[in-house]
Amino acid sequence: MKRMAVLPLLLALAAWPMLAVSAAEAGAEPTDAKALEGVETGRVVFDLNNSDPEGLALYLTVIRETHEDFTDQGVEPDMILAFRGLAVTMVSEDRERFELTQFEHLDAIEEHIAALREKGVRMEACSVATRLFGVDHGELLPGIEPVRNTFVSLTGYQAQGYAVIPIY
Repeated sequence: MKRMAVLPLLLALAAWPMLAVSAAEAGAEPTDAKALEGVETGRVVFDLNNSDPEGLALYLTVIRETHEDFTDQGVEPDMILAFRGLAVTMVSEDRERFELTQFEHLDAIEEHIAALREKGVRMEACSVATRLFGVDHGELLPGIEPVRNTFVSLTGYQAQGYAVIPIY
């Protein structure tokens, strides 16, 4: 008889996870509260090695949103963009190597760079890549500083406690 009384309780407990409603399902705005617990500063360097302007423009949109998400959740963003590989060609005022159809994406990249610079995001371009792809340092978009080698700078930032997020 005791077994019969326990059976409905066990069935109810087994079904409990299915009855629980997540915050997203309940209509609540998702947060990163668990991940950001005790975090005062979001130290991140984005390793940007994109090969096409459309992709880079899209990722810069998401990086801008990431900056806002840090701020909205009470975390001070400390962000660095490290451009290397073909990405250095897309953060230059020289557009000779691009098709006219790519100019709208290059315009978007330029706009994102300016907006991120205004928010205090630091930006650098790899001098190894600028040399290999023929990008003049004087033609880098405003706010982008050449560094000797982004492999070295990425190593240094990681040693300083920055999260490194690769974007290829």
